[in-house]
Amino acid sequence: MTVLLPKETEFPLIEMNNFYLKVLTLADAEVINNHFSDEHITKYLDIEPCKDIEQAVTIIQYHMEDAGCRWGIFTKEDDTFIGTCGFHYLRNSNNIFTAEIGFDLSRDQWGKGIMFEVLQQIIAFGFTQMGLDVIDATVEQANERSQKLMNKLGFQRASELRENLVYYYLSREKKRINKIR
Repeated sequence: MTVLLPKETEFPLIEMNNFYLKVLTLADAEVINNHFSDEHITKYLDIEPCKDIEQAVTIIQYHMEDAGCRWGIFTKEDDTFIGTCGFHYLRNSNNIFTAEIGFDLSRDQWGKGIMFEVLQQIIAFGFTQMGLDVIDATVEQANERSQKLMNKLGFQRASELRENLVYYYLSREKKRINKIR
């Protein structure tokens, strides 16, 4: 099912001070395989650790065929791949456009504030360039780091679990209100 966004969206290279985000392609299969072969990274994701390059290709192809986008996160200093982020599960319900945000980071980068910086950029992109009304996320109950990150980014936590996952959402209106404060 293809969901048409309210705006025609191209997913560009996004640059930040120390990192850049590049849309994943099949040329990234080796770094994706190495990254997702770490069971600590896939622990809270809905994928098993990669066992071979074909599994990495399947992951990339899934995101290439999806209406959303998956960027690779690279360091500007030495072009090192350190994780992924992006939007998937795009949907339109009564002209309210929603996408789920997803992210992962190499273990040696955890706790440095990188994902907070990166997600601020793609959240802004989602609201301004994609025309999203709501960005949501599902987080495993045991994934305390991601729950803290969602709270820090201003996401609201739903009162009930869904499929045993913690559900978070951020509306464009809420984001605008937070910027005014």
